[in-house]
Amino acid sequence: MKTIAENWPPLRGDYVTGNPDSRIAVVTLASNLEALPDAAIWGSSKTENLGVEKIIVNVISNSNIRYVLVCGTESRGHLAGHSLLAIHANGIDEKGRIIGSQGAIPFIENISREAIERFQKQVTLLDRIGLNNSEEIRQIVEDYRDRGEVYPEETMVVCAPKKRKASFAVPASGDVIISGELVMDSRAGIICLAEKL
Repeated sequence: MKTIAENWPPLRGDYVTGNPDSRIAVVTLASNLEALPDAAIWGSSKTENLGVEKIIVNVISNSNIRYVLVCGTESRGHLAGHSLLAIHANGIDEKGRIIGSQGAIPFIENISREAIERFQKQVTLLDRIGLNNSEEIRQIVEDYRDRGEVYPEETMVVCAPKKRKASFAVPASGDVIISGELVMDSRAGIICLAEKL
């Protein structure tokens, strides 16, 4: 059975990899804490949408990871840690909103419900939000790095989140004349070249 996806971790982000055979991953939220090589992956997460999606995708593509330590200082407004705990406990509703999240924009748009369910089954979250003590974090990583068995299913590889394309069209005319060559569409707030007649 393949326990680590080829080119793991599949999504780029603000993290470093350590021992891919380790049973624990560490999310430091908005804190910059020195990474420990005994963790499979170690990084920050400041957003309750793309940040949470990246954590899920990178964790489920390594069946060795069975625990995710959520520590560090919570990101204000976004509540990435709270949202990660909420998606693990409750999943998402039919609109993609993380059930129970109090984050500003807790919508999952780029990964499937199956990927979320796999994350829920594969890992146990260790809620230590607010913990910034390096020695305590090191002890938790040591305690969990070899604990338990590999998740008994092949890795799950999810396509990378796509960047959204701009959803507005550039106007070809405007309703405010700026100069002989420029006009502004006051509704869109966009300046463009005036159409030549």
